[in-house]
Amino acid sequence: MMIIYQSKTGAIELRGDFTRETLWANRMQMSEMFGVNPQAVSKHIQNIYKEKELVRKATSSKMELVQSESGRKVRRQVDIYNLDVLISVGYRISSKTGTKFRQWATRTLHSHIVDGYTINKSRIAKNYGAFLKVVEDMKTLLPPSGLVDATNAMELVKMFANTWLSLEAYDKSSLPKSGATRSQVDFTAEEMREVLEKLKQDLMTKGEATSLFGSERVGQSVAGIVGNIFQTFDGKDLYQTVEEKAAHLLYFMVKNHPYTDGNKRSGAFSFIWFLKRAGVLNPARLTPEALTALTLFVAESNPKDKDKMVGLVLMLLN
Repeated sequence: MMIIYQSKTGAIELRGDFTRETLWANRMQMSEMFGVNPQAVSKHIQNIYKEKELVRKATSSKMELVQSESGRKVRRQVDIYNLDVLISVGYRISSKTGTKFRQWATRTLHSHIVDGYTINKSRIAKNYGAFLKVVEDMKTLLPPSGLVDATNAMELVKMFANTWLSLEAYDKSSLPKSGATRSQVDFTAEEMREVLEKLKQDLMTKGEATSLFGSERVGQSVAGIVGNIFQTFDGKDLYQTVEEKAAHLLYFMVKNHPYTDGNKRSGAFSFIWFLKRAGVLNPARLTPEALTALTLFVAESNPKDKDKMVGLVLMLLN
């Protein structure tokens, strides 16, 4: 269930369908939401389909409703309508509540167009101020090139959602410098070349890369990066945890440009490959969108901020 609108009579709960990124409401729910009778809602829905503003088959469905009548349970099929219909009805309804809905919808749309995101205040009420601070912090970290846009910034905010109060550490240079997993996991430059070659062939088959993808600029460039990851000092690994090694692998592969083409994709792939090999990959947190945002963030960062970039990756992994 999902609350999307707060009327004077209370919150209207709607059925969420997150597999199709929408939600559903019946006519009675819409009448309660907009403060009109169900017949008015029915009239508007009929006109919406009659005028071909929306396609009935794509925006309506059936739901079984169980009601208690005279002490017995009665099952009925009820028409339900998705978010597109709900919004269309909201813009047609003539009532004070309908007007307030349109004002709310317009503000939300304006915010999304201008800022690139919208915020559900009720879901983060206790931390709203802190959340806004994190959004602003993320904006200040974005490079002037504009390649990391608002959408990517918000993916980063979502990644750090559990630790957003710690993001002020970025400015205080107190980001984590180590990880938690000290198991011995290593690989050779040749092993990484092999998995990256498979990636290249797969991308070329899909038409998403050319023969230039994954071609080393200078012989042993990849070997040099792998050597950096596993370098030792006084008989001990310089980067002692899996998370440190993974964070530096991503950074070096992206920023050192070992390849003529495909450094970001190769870096992201190597990062995930190593985390999976080490058994510490969390796919629920490192979604494809989040990985893309993180990789772009590293790619567009100022080289003088290397330690901060690595620290941000460590914060995500820890």
